Amino acid sequence: MALHSSGTLSSDELRALRRCGASVASAHPLMTFVRGSTPSLEGVPWALEGDAAAVRVARRIVRDLGGEASILRKADKPAYHAWGAFLSPLLVAHLVTGEQVARAAGLSAAAARKKMLPIVRQTIANYAALGPAGAFSGPLVRGDAEVVRMHLKALKRLQGANHVYLALAQAALRQLPVQHRKQLEKILAK
Repeated sequence: MALHSSGTLSSDELRALRRCGASVASAHPLMTFVRGSTPSLEGVPWALEGDAAAVRVARRIVRDLGGEASILRKADKPAYHAWGAFLSPLLVAHLVTGEQVARAAGLSAAAARKKMLPIVRQTIANYAALGPAGAFSGPLVRGDAEVVRMHLKALKRLQGANHVYLALAQAALRQLPVQHRKQLEKILAK
């Protein structure tokens, strides 16, 4: 029995072991692991893929760790892992871009991190309790085109932050309820 934990690579990476008679699988937890932090695996979803015997063993391991196992097709692993990238490392990139914007508003990075945690926590709590539409707030949901224009003007001088704002605002227009959609689309397209 051999397992690997890559979120992107399939169990076929262990084909040399399979040729030697091993049953192989991949078992990937949807969790972030960084130096200095030891996350709980309780309730963590795991994606399993591979030979039936190895998947059965992986399912028992996940259950013993308190996780929730599900089967993932090999072809879906890259999209699955990209999903994880959106949820953790790219979320951190989003937050550090928020720090950059806070610095432009006169705050230090440390002050920005401290001051932004309450709104970030509440947004995540709202998302969990109310879903995306219920958690969505701010000028886009209100259709406040003038405020969006002011945001874009302020962000023009911040390398990268304006691109992040535009990409996320355009995603919001495609996927979330907003007022004055056409007017906002024109502003964001300029």
